[in-house]
Amino acid sequence: MDVVTLMAIGLLTGATTVLFGFGGGFVAVPVVVWADAALGTAALPVATATSALVMVVNAAFATAVTPRSVLLALRGTGALLPLLAVGAAAGAYASRFAPAALARWAFVAYVALTALDLLLRPGFLRPATRTGRAPERDPRPLPATAGAPIGAVAAFLGVGGSVMTVPAMRRAGHPMRVATALANPLTLAVALPAVAVSLAGSPPPAVPASGTGLVGLVDPYAAGALLLGALPVIAVLRRRPPRIPDRVHACAYLALLAVVALAMALTPV
Repeated sequence: MDVVTLMAIGLLTGATTVLFGFGGGFVAVPVVVWADAALGTAALPVATATSALVMVVNAAFATAVTPRSVLLALRGTGALLPLLAVGAAAGAYASRFAPAALARWAFVAYVALTALDLLLRPGFLRPATRTGRAPERDPRPLPATAGAPIGAVAAFLGVGGSVMTVPAMRRAGHPMRVATALANPLTLAVALPAVAVSLAGSPPPAVPASGTGLVGLVDPYAAGALLLGALPVIAVLRRRPPRIPDRVHACAYLALLAVVALAMALTPV
């Protein structure tokens, strides 16, 4: 996959970072698997690690340009961020030893089940019937106890935390524009330890020791090209955010989950 194609896909990761809180993981994992298909079964662990690096940079930049008034909604989360980081470190370490087929189909299954949950259970596309109120009218912080499991699963699959934090914050009462913006700092807490584990360790047996251009498990060529496309888009969309009706925004999030699950299921690894 050439640099122009990767940069074009980077534009999409930048858009998903701002509009849906995805720091790049959902898009980057299938793309890097395709880009590094020559690595065979090692392509998925490399894609997961590279995705984490892309997410760190995208999420950090998006957080830095997010209005402080929005970030203040994270007050009251207590130990959530450090527990996300602890869980992410454990998940990233475990992913180094998981069979490629297990990691791939766990990714597909998790995303597909999440999409079904959002479609069928009240609280995301429509208000929860037990309260009778629109989601955005009763915002609550995420419980700190959710941090470790969210971090572990997200880092293991290489998807960041947005697939769990956006629905959770939506059901906690935040509108989509706030839930997706807050997903960026939460994704940063997940991706930072995952990147540290990926860069510090030696490649697992499935990854060739030399001649691949990898740094640890990270493909710097793919990561750099994706970021070159993503960062300008993040800057523009944060300054001039599009006006999207809340329900349309939620439906688009759900549709993107379905597309990514399908793309990963069809990836030839």
